[in-house]
Amino acid sequence: MRYFAELRYDGSAYCGWQRQNEAPSVQQTLERALSTLLRTEVATVGAGRTDTGVNAAYYVMHFDTDAPVADCAQLVYKLNLILPADIAIMSISEVSAEAHARFDAVAREYRYFISQSKNPFVRGSSWHYNAPLDIEAMNRAAASLLRYDDFTSFAKLNSNNKTNICRIVRAEWSANGDMLCFAIRADRFLRNMVRAIVGTLVDVGRGRYTPEEFENIVASRDLSRSSGGAPARGLFLWDVEYPETVFRRSAE
Repeated sequence: MRYFAELRYDGSAYCGWQRQNEAPSVQQTLERALSTLLRTEVATVGAGRTDTGVNAAYYVMHFDTDAPVADCAQLVYKLNLILPADIAIMSISEVSAEAHARFDAVAREYRYFISQSKNPFVRGSSWHYNAPLDIEAMNRAAASLLRYDDFTSFAKLNSNNKTNICRIVRAEWSANGDMLCFAIRADRFLRNMVRAIVGTLVDVGRGRYTPEEFENIVASRDLSRSSGGAPARGLFLWDVEYPETVFRRSAE
């Protein structure tokens, strides 16, 4: 039997989603809890990797069991009792045996938050950056991302990607008071890609690059030309989309 689980997590205490030998991961923590409750070894497959310190406002994983889960709602309740406070399960539902949390996802959206004033209540979930930023210039630069599909300029060094091709369908900044949000949606993302894009767009906003120079960086496919990555704490995996024939989300 195969099940999809919808969840969210604060990634600040973890080395990312994927299990590691010598550091705590979200995947390892979930597998331990599931194995305890189901009384058998359970392996999980996530919708994608999130890097060290990155959060997920919405995430999907799947796991298999030999016997049906008697009560999915009760399993959600028990998991939330034993999981640490920084991981929350929203739903568990049975899917077809062929459904795959990673390979069947058709789109993912990330959002990055920048706080332009010092605020102790968002210090763990945004980048405090109080220098003036030209959001109009940042949006002009971000729009150029939709004209390209090779993002080698923002790929993590030595990440061994099979391809650096991604198809971005949304990339835009918005402001709500002193909080800025960058939303980017694509079929897939490279490791460190969003943080590198945000860091370079912030350099546009502060006047280091023009929007045209940003587009040249994208087109160059030269990693050495992009800026340093923005801090992980401001980045959230915000949405994962599947065809309705594979999985219909139940959580907002």
